[in-house]
Amino acid sequence: MSQQNDPQPQGDGPNPWVKQLMIWGGIFLALLLVVTMFSNAGSSPGTAIRYSDFRAAVAEGQVQDVQMGTDLITGTLKNGETFSAVPVPNDVEITKLMEDNGVRFTGKQREGQNVLLFILLNSLPFILILGIAFFALRQVQKGGGGGAMGFGKSKAKMLTERSGRVTFDDVAGIDEAREELQEIVEFLRDPQRFSKLGGQIPKGALLVGSPGTGKTLLARAIAGEAGVPFFTISGSDFVEMFVGVGASRVRDMFEQAKKNAPCIVFIDEIDAVGRSRGHGLGNSNDEREQTLNQLLVEMDGFEANEGIIIIAATNRPDVLDPALLRPGRFDRQVVVPIPDIDGREKILSVHMKKVPLAPDVNPRVIARGTPGFSGADLANLVNEAALLAARRNKRLVAMQEFEDAKDKVMMGAERRSMVMTDDEKKMTAYHEAGHAIVSVHEAASDPIHKATIIPRGRALGMVMRLPERDSYSYHRDKMHANLSVAMGGRVAEEIIFGHDKVSSGASSDIQYATSLARNMVTQWGMSDKLGPLQYEEQSEGYLGMGAAQRTFRSGSTNELIDNEIKGLVEGAHKRATEILSTNEDQLHLLAQALLEYETLTGEEINALLEHGKIDRPDAPRGPLVTTPVRGSAIPRAGKRFGGQPGGDEAPQGA
Repeated sequence: MSQQNDPQPQGDGPNPWVKQLMIWGGIFLALLLVVTMFSNAGSSPGTAIRYSDFRAAVAEGQVQDVQMGTDLITGTLKNGETFSAVPVPNDVEITKLMEDNGVRFTGKQREGQNVLLFILLNSLPFILILGIAFFALRQVQKGGGGGAMGFGKSKAKMLTERSGRVTFDDVAGIDEAREELQEIVEFLRDPQRFSKLGGQIPKGALLVGSPGTGKTLLARAIAGEAGVPFFTISGSDFVEMFVGVGASRVRDMFEQAKKNAPCIVFIDEIDAVGRSRGHGLGNSNDEREQTLNQLLVEMDGFEANEGIIIIAATNRPDVLDPALLRPGRFDRQVVVPIPDIDGREKILSVHMKKVPLAPDVNPRVIARGTPGFSGADLANLVNEAALLAARRNKRLVAMQEFEDAKDKVMMGAERRSMVMTDDEKKMTAYHEAGHAIVSVHEAASDPIHKATIIPRGRALGMVMRLPERDSYSYHRDKMHANLSVAMGGRVAEEIIFGHDKVSSGASSDIQYATSLARNMVTQWGMSDKLGPLQYEEQSEGYLGMGAAQRTFRSGSTNELIDNEIKGLVEGAHKRATEILSTNEDQLHLLAQALLEYETLTGEEINALLEHGKIDRPDAPRGPLVTTPVRGSAIPRAGKRFGGQPGGDEAPQGA
């Protein structure tokens, strides 16, 4: 459930952007006033001429009238031009010269100087400098890092629930994690209940889980239940290019938290700042490590931080510094797992409250068909179903929209506009039919959910299998069954079209089978010749995510590993060949049905193989008549094997 959180207002007053605009506008106007004053002070009316030229013009009779001032002489020539000149002191002959040449002249009274204007004019530059300095200091002192120079201020935001708070009722599918965090809420509500028995609240809780499992939602639910201030910040907000800035932000964040204690500080993606020290490039005492050191001191140093609870979230706990994970800093590590079928049903029920549902919608059926989905995936599924219903001009979201949305999310959007030749469709139909027939006859294989030859995403067709229940480990027999099913598409092409007409559509199947066989040999100890030893280990990642790294081993061991992997894949190829050769009639029957209907459900496939026909309104009367196909096909039949998240895909045009 999403919730809108608004930052708490920092006080009354104008918008900060308007305030900044007013300040810079005032500075610009002050500069413009200074320039105007100085330009006007140095200007003089008319053309400026030398005093000697002025005397010569008077002697030649070119001057008409003159205004004699103490500091400036101005006048007009007989041709109408104006002029100005600076007088020479003690020139008593100039008046007689003007009388002799008929020049009209008058005296000019000295203007009284405005004292206030003089003081303002001379002090304005200093006032301007002081104003700019004061503005810069205010920016440095502004909290929250919002100032122009506030690098060392914390970027943590205190959130308030203005449009409705998030509670534990909005968190579904992760009951164990919710129960572990319920104690923090109870302590914040009634601290004396624990303190009278000598108990102390955990100083920190680390939420660990895959992306989209609801770690941030859990933290917001704690704040909503406890009713205390809730600060939120990302781990990347601490680190800057300037050394020491991150440590300063950590100190400032804890100072803000102390003023609002008791409170909760939520640090999202803490692995951005909490990685193990000593693994960075260059000098080990870099900005990130200084930030981490300051965080360690603030969380559990000499000075106690009473009433401040740190909640952090990450999906990479393996890269965090051990000093950060020790008790006293993060006392608890709460695993937020991928929900099981019951959890998925509860999550779907929460998200479906916002959607008008048709009577045929069954959350349990949808939950069963979405193994491995996180809370975010399920929210996206409900949203896609609502969008599909709106696109089809429906008033209610029916089960069909949820099924189509699930197929779109898991397998990709349909590409019905893609033009395929008859040979390509035939090749794809037999390829997918091969997967399906092998899956039906392998007892340990998961049941088929759907088979289609409609291109989706990057695949030209696919067979999707879904487990009957959530599986947390796989057995050897199921792995061998998966290898056989993966080889079923290639074997079907070999049987129907011949060795020379085998296409590249099995590239993803081969990649999947090779990867599975390698894991069986090198990591899971399922090779009799190599024994229960680990020959490869996963690199950094959460819950097995990451690339495999080869450990040191001899050349003979590498050769033995390659032979074992090859033997597993070739054995699966042989097993698929035996199944399809024995049940070639079923292969033709299912391929013809796929060409006829393009998409078949698991129930329809089972009915077809058992009774020879499909119970559909558009189905032809009587059993499908099939004819063995022995012909050429263009080698372009891609598929996506399996129905598990992160399945393999064949690149288009491979």
